[in-house]
This record gives sequence, C-alpha cells and structure tokens, in this order.
Amino acid sequence: MMQRWKQYGGLAGLLAVCLAAGLYGFTSTGGALPYAKRFATALQQGAREGSGPLVDLGRGIIIAGPIRKGGLVMEYVALVVLLAGVGIGLYVYAARYRDESGGERDRDSERDAV
Repeated sequence: MMQRWKQYGGLAGLLAVCLAAGLYGFTSTGGALPYAKRFATALQQGAREGSGPLVDLGRGIIIAGPIRKGGLVMEYVALVVLLAGVGIGLYVYAARYRDESGGERDRDSERDAV
C-alpha cells in the first residue's frame, strides 16, 4: 500500500511539471497578445458586417460545413449513432450490474442484522 505523503508528493510534482510546461508554452508563443489581436479583429469584422441570427441552422451548426461539403454526412451520422449506442449500452450494463451486486449486499446485511 502506498503511503499518503508519496501520493500527495507525486500529485504535487505532476502539477508543478504541468504548470511549468503551460507557462513555458504560454510565454514562448507570445502570451495572450496574439489571441487578443485575433479576438479584436473578429469583433471588429463582425461589427462591420452587421448582425445576423444568433442560431442559424442553415449554416451548419448541427453538422459543420466541411463535413457536409466533403460528403461525409452518412459517416458522421453513423459515428454519432454508434457512440450514442455505446453510451446507452454502458448505462444499461452499469444499471444491471449495480442491481445484481447491490441486491446481494442488501440481503446479506439484512441477514446479519437479524
């Protein structure tokens, strides 16, 4: 069994390494300045072009333009259906597993109480 101070020490070391890597990446790319310039340009361009609808389903919010234009809609829909099926299957499996194992533990605890 691992000692608690080793676990916390390892976690603190991992956090320090990730923080140092993030700080290095942030400073080597110029910090927030490039992103602020891009954001300001996007806002100014949007203000010049005028406003439009907040949600425009015809522009591809549900299915992105490159997917539609590339002819990959069927593959995209198949992937979404597959992932939804896997998610539902895992939910049903977990519910059944919990009912089977939880029911036995409840019966054992009732027997011990009597």
